[in-house]
Amino acid sequence: MARTATIRRKTGETDIDLSIDLDGSGAGTRESGIGFLDHMLDLLAKHSLIDLTVRAKGDLHVDDHHTSEDIGIALGQAVDQALADRAGIRRYGHFTLPMDECLVTAAVDLGGRYAFEYHAPIAAAKIGTFDSELVEHFWQSFAANARCNLHVVLHHGRNAHHISECVFKTTARAIRMAAESDPRSDAIPSTKGVL
Repeated sequence: MARTATIRRKTGETDIDLSIDLDGSGAGTRESGIGFLDHMLDLLAKHSLIDLTVRAKGDLHVDDHHTSEDIGIALGQAVDQALADRAGIRRYGHFTLPMDECLVTAAVDLGGRYAFEYHAPIAAAKIGTFDSELVEHFWQSFAANARCNLHVVLHHGRNAHHISECVFKTTARAIRMAAESDPRSDAIPSTKGVL
């Protein structure tokens, strides 16, 4: 069974078409209108091995907030939809990733309930023209709509670009682990029998 999803999100602030294949290779195109976010989405696709295509038009004359938030929402909805009843997945994933002076750990539970803990502060207010606070907001929007627990911790790091990259790569690797098919079980990974 294909683990794919397509989400169309159209609001007064954004117009987004997003599609994923959880069992892909990281293929697809990312066209958000925000260069830095496209770079982060490229990293997300590459390290999660999720095929990800995003086409977004947003109110960038205001700022990058609505577009970043709504892509996070649409991606979370797509992952939730593609996982269906979540039978046969590992459910839990975690990864610690070094990138230059940065070290980040991400842990995820794709168990159908939302919780979000984010402890990866970026001292610089901007990364180029991108508001650095949107890194956290993107992942919060994703987690709420993927119905997952997501914990992200920056152990150390200084460079704003590196921290952001490290967060996206690490979280992508944790999602990849959690969403992978479990070769030992095709059951729903819960003693309740439902997620």
